[in-house]
Amino acid sequence: MKEYKVENVRTIGIIGHGGTGKTSLTEAILFDTKETDRIGRVEDGTTISDYDPEERKRQISISAAVAPCEWNNHRIHIVDIPGYFDFMGELIQGMKAVDSAIINVCGVSGVEVGTEKGWEFVNRYKLPRAFFVNKLDRENSNFEKVYSSLKDKFGLSVVPLQVPIGKESGFKGVVNVVNKQAKVYDPKTRSMIDTELAAELIPIVDEYRNNLMEAVAETDEELLEKYLGEGDLSEEDIIVGLRKGIASCEISPVFCGSALGNIGIHTFLDSVVNYLPSPADRGFYEGKNPKTGNNEKRSVKREEPFSAFVFKTIADPFVGRLSLFRVISGTMTSDTSIYNATQDKVEKAGTLYLLKGKSQIPVTKLYAGDIGAVAKLQYTMTGDTICDLSNPIVYDKFEFPEPCISMSVKPKSKGDEDKISTGLHRLLEEDPTFRVSRDVENAEMIISGLGELHLEIIASKLKSKFGADVELTLPKVPYRETIKKVSDVQGKYKKQSGGHGQYGDVWIKFEPQSETEDLIFVDQIVGGVVPRQYIPAVEKGLKEALKRGVLAGYPVIGIKATLHDGSYHPVDSSEMAFKTAASLAFKKGMKEAQPVLLEPIMHVEISIPDEYMGDVMGDINRRRGRVLGMEPVNGKQVVTAEIPMAELFKYATDLRSMTQSRGSFTMKFERYEEVPSAIAQKIIEASERLKDEEE
Repeated sequence: MKEYKVENVRTIGIIGHGGTGKTSLTEAILFDTKETDRIGRVEDGTTISDYDPEERKRQISISAAVAPCEWNNHRIHIVDIPGYFDFMGELIQGMKAVDSAIINVCGVSGVEVGTEKGWEFVNRYKLPRAFFVNKLDRENSNFEKVYSSLKDKFGLSVVPLQVPIGKESGFKGVVNVVNKQAKVYDPKTRSMIDTELAAELIPIVDEYRNNLMEAVAETDEELLEKYLGEGDLSEEDIIVGLRKGIASCEISPVFCGSALGNIGIHTFLDSVVNYLPSPADRGFYEGKNPKTGNNEKRSVKREEPFSAFVFKTIADPFVGRLSLFRVISGTMTSDTSIYNATQDKVEKAGTLYLLKGKSQIPVTKLYAGDIGAVAKLQYTMTGDTICDLSNPIVYDKFEFPEPCISMSVKPKSKGDEDKISTGLHRLLEEDPTFRVSRDVENAEMIISGLGELHLEIIASKLKSKFGADVELTLPKVPYRETIKKVSDVQGKYKKQSGGHGQYGDVWIKFEPQSETEDLIFVDQIVGGVVPRQYIPAVEKGLKEALKRGVLAGYPVIGIKATLHDGSYHPVDSSEMAFKTAASLAFKKGMKEAQPVLLEPIMHVEISIPDEYMGDVMGDINRRRGRVLGMEPVNGKQVVTAEIPMAELFKYATDLRSMTQSRGSFTMKFERYEEVPSAIAQKIIEASERLKDEEE
């Protein structure tokens, strides 16, 4: 394998709205760099980076995929990142592994929600970025319109470095704004060849070049003085200022082309090599020494001690766990021991690989700036730092969004429970935005994720990878029951059946309380009317009875029970008899104390742009919610509300459709509240029907 200096490595993540051609751009790059002998098509399921059966079936990317290539004596690591919002975790993982992001934009659709979210992420990670306006050979594509909308949306830092030659089906090449060099695509040689700059393009190129010079001059005082004094900058000045401006995120260049038509890909690759930062330009990464707790820095150099972070895990039922990592500093050699500083464990690293989609290319060494993979690390998970044992460091972990939709998983075939459990555990290893929990009360396995599509794909993977066919249904709401009035009742259990009989007699006062959800049990027995040894049995009988209320069989909360009287039989009384008597008293007392049904109320914080405020507020009211307040945060409105859990199971999907995917929300359990009587009646009837069916 050819070695490259850190300065000659580029690591780019291709992001953007779903369907803008990110995977097609990756394919065109791999073809033009001679990594493949044909351009794969998403529709045909022949692409390198969409290799998962689910991706091929659905014709979308669902996980970040890596592919290296070589261009003009430079190595370029490409990370193709999904654009659908259900796979936001893949975007976060991929962005942590790259030095710059290419935000792919459709030449027809222009700025979309995914473009905006991509911009938010590059700003959050302070990541150098560029735009690639794709599909310019399509009908109704318009570069000028797209560039104008990019500039309006993201500011004057957005400047075009390339101008298209021709429009729609007549699109055939690009002009480099820096040196005014025009190139057109030659289908015979499958390359871009020099051509003369057409007269009608000269004023457009000049205008864009002036925009570029202004943007470049703004990044450097010397260049600004020169530009203001002479009114012009040399090509060399522009290139130096451009590199500096892109690395500092002050300039966001715009490239253009057609991935499927392979037009402009060579010139795009030239620009990646010439203008985008290398790992060395990043300077250093900050971390903590786990032994001393001190902050430390690592420069992206081979001479530094080895360190890397694992940005993604692939769970394969046959190969085992494959850890993808980015080398931050130093050199990693195959078949050596490495230290997982996050878990404080020493690991044995076997063969190292460069990944090209699902293909694994064995290598003996990986250097600072490289992206590689290693199989079967025992302890290492996504977000962990691996490093040299004598120079430990831990880099920051990822911050993933919390799951916002949950479904219950039920096996379609009996006996598949073990397969489901094993499969979910393996899928948890590769997807940190996915959660599995057990609802003991309703005997349900609950999976939670970032959207319905996310959970559907989890279910599909369970079947295709682990042979477990499952059905996804809405989880049951954990309702509760309580009382609103006071009752004082007798529970008497008397049974005579030859020999010793059974006798227990208690008087218990039941009343509502709000101190705790648990039972408050008070012993007020005087004069030994209920012997001491039987009082714990009374409490135990009540606690067991609390598990099933009298309305719909849901657990009972918020009750105080005072044992104040009773009687016993010197021969027939027993713990069991008093336990049963307490249970009888509970059922009688609940019915007489006005039992009510309670439902969980969730505290919800919804972040939305201003223009969707009316729709979202109206929807909250329809869901029986209460708006508590709102405040502006980072250019959006954050609405705080309380909404019943029963109304929120599909809220992730509904909020996306209401806000064109611009809205997001978080929720947490707040408290229990009484269910309105009309709804409570339906819940009780449904519970009775279910009970009848089970019997």
